[in-house]
Amino acid sequence: MSEGKNVGQAINRIDGLLKVTGTATYATDYVLKNTAHAVIFKSTIAAGKITDIDTADAEKSAGVLAVITHKNAPKLNVGGGIRGGALLQSPDIEFYGQHIGLVVAETFEQARYATSLIKVSYDKTEPKVDFPKHAKEAVLPKGRDSADVARGNVETAFHDAEYKIEAVYETPIEHHNPMEPHSTIAFWEGESVTLYNGSQIINGAQGAAASTLNIKPENVRIVSPHIGGGFGSKGGQWANLVLAAVAAKQVNRPVKLALTRQQMFNSVGLRQRNQQKMRLAATKDGKLTALAHETTTHCAINNEFVEPCGDCSKVLYEVPNSLISYRVVPMNIIIPTYTRGPGKSTGSYALESAIDELAYQLKMDPIEFRIKNEPSKDPSNGKPWSSRTTVQCLQEGAKAFGWEKRKLEPRQNEQGEYLVGYGVGCGSYPARQRDSSAIVKLTRKGSEVKAIIELAASDLGTGTHTIIAQTASDGLAIPISNITVKIGDSNLPPAAGSVGSVGAASFANAVNDACIKITNELIGKSGKQFTARPTAAQLMVSENIAEFQTRADAKAPADADKYSIHSFNANFAEVWVSKYTGMVRVPRFLAVTGAGKILNPKTARSQIIGGIVWGIGMALTEESILDPRWGNFVTRSLAEYHVPSNLDIGKIETIFIDEKDTKPNTLGVKGIGEVGIVGVAGAVANAIFNATGKRVRNLPITPDKLL
Repeated sequence: MSEGKNVGQAINRIDGLLKVTGTATYATDYVLKNTAHAVIFKSTIAAGKITDIDTADAEKSAGVLAVITHKNAPKLNVGGGIRGGALLQSPDIEFYGQHIGLVVAETFEQARYATSLIKVSYDKTEPKVDFPKHAKEAVLPKGRDSADVARGNVETAFHDAEYKIEAVYETPIEHHNPMEPHSTIAFWEGESVTLYNGSQIINGAQGAAASTLNIKPENVRIVSPHIGGGFGSKGGQWANLVLAAVAAKQVNRPVKLALTRQQMFNSVGLRQRNQQKMRLAATKDGKLTALAHETTTHCAINNEFVEPCGDCSKVLYEVPNSLISYRVVPMNIIIPTYTRGPGKSTGSYALESAIDELAYQLKMDPIEFRIKNEPSKDPSNGKPWSSRTTVQCLQEGAKAFGWEKRKLEPRQNEQGEYLVGYGVGCGSYPARQRDSSAIVKLTRKGSEVKAIIELAASDLGTGTHTIIAQTASDGLAIPISNITVKIGDSNLPPAAGSVGSVGAASFANAVNDACIKITNELIGKSGKQFTARPTAAQLMVSENIAEFQTRADAKAPADADKYSIHSFNANFAEVWVSKYTGMVRVPRFLAVTGAGKILNPKTARSQIIGGIVWGIGMALTEESILDPRWGNFVTRSLAEYHVPSNLDIGKIETIFIDEKDTKPNTLGVKGIGEVGIVGVAGAVANAIFNATGKRVRNLPITPDKLL
């Protein structure tokens, strides 16, 4: 990349005007002639079999074009990559709210009404939906990544230790609840289908749809230029994507299928409930000697997903004896899936709470305790860090936050009716670049050069359009106003997804490589020798070239795997807890993050704030509750599922460590979308203990648990 003026600057989003004027196109915003509407109907039992579906009245209802159930649905490939099953291929019921059919009608209202006319008979069986009841039945997961990982001898080290803690920390089921529910418009042209759909991984959605529909990938086009949030739920693809295509084929018209908020709770996955048994031991001077992190969780009855809660425990602290294990019980609940900071956010709550508990037992400052156990290399694999900023995050954060005001003993700081406490929690998340391609198209009129950047990237609302434009502007020496970014379309060059914090690193490096390549090709085309390297814009003018384009296929550096590459953070929370009501306020929160090159501090800060808000919600308000009698969720809307609002959130400050680390990729970008939530709930829980002296080990920390 040439030295430019845009990367690293807090530039406003180039798609901001589209967002605020309502002209950004989301999945259901496209207007297609003669569009019909589909509404899914769902099972009202959690386990058993459909014995009969009577659709006669629905089929006669005004405006109804088709009713599709397992009786007349086309044969689909259930192993094609669509998560959660529910593809209308069988009468078997595996969870409450499973899709059992859909009605297609002229209007949404007609389709919705017709679903109420359908009569379903079941042969019920006893469901497994009560996690506490069945947790003891948990078994070793089938996935090899979830096998027990042991180092040293935890049992002996823990038994012999003078200072130790053993506790179980619980996190509840959570739901992603993006602002934009999952929705699709599908239309066919011959044997090819176009799907307007919010997809975090454009090419992944294309492959899953093609495989499930039993057609070639080139016959599926995914269009998704804007996404109204996803947080992992739009990373994998769910049945609604393919069912929209099935419906459109059946009625030979475009079909719009949009999930309601209530349907979101049992259609597109969730963050699973976890019991995490922590055992920590240390010497008198604060050196860790043993760490065991044992997770028990649940998955779907016939499909496995296990959130990797032990990941942070593998890498955050130096400890000679460790055990990371998982046990899982299959249950009649929709399969869990990736949720922001998967495993790390929930696992860090248990780990950072346990670290805080042991520090208190040792009468050590929790920051001092963490720094004392800082590893010089990755404890899980022995690889050197590409860079590691945990200590710097802790030290700079403590100074900026005013950590010296914290008292070791709880209940020492009061403000009127409130007990005031301070807490800290650390986190990490892997940083990776994934294979991505980009095309740069240059055009010139007179002395003005413009560029179009094309790649099948996605933008969750995090600013992908903008960081791509910034990267291209510097790489080509063209003003941002002269750059058009085209993303979110599987017809464009393949790219990584906006998942796992790989998006920014993958997209920006692909675009940067394309800018370098097109400049080199223009230099070669000129046939001249230059004393100073010219820019692509200069060459287009000097060589009188009207149009020129190239494509780059970018990969991570060959030796990146030799290093352990992560983003790191330290989170500082101040809480005020009412002595009379148990209500918790978080008036102040500080996050210090080391995540390599920050492409845009404004959009980066926004992502960190989003992670903090969700982390505070995880700590204090968010919980999806299952009725153990039936297996359906009691929380079925945002009226019952309590997402933090403005009044719940106080002042949030963010600091980014100036970190230069080009081992992960050429630009040194690490990614921040995931790490922003990691360690947040732990910091809040630790602050509540410091305020009240009460250690709450099951989230969310509601007033009843503090009174």
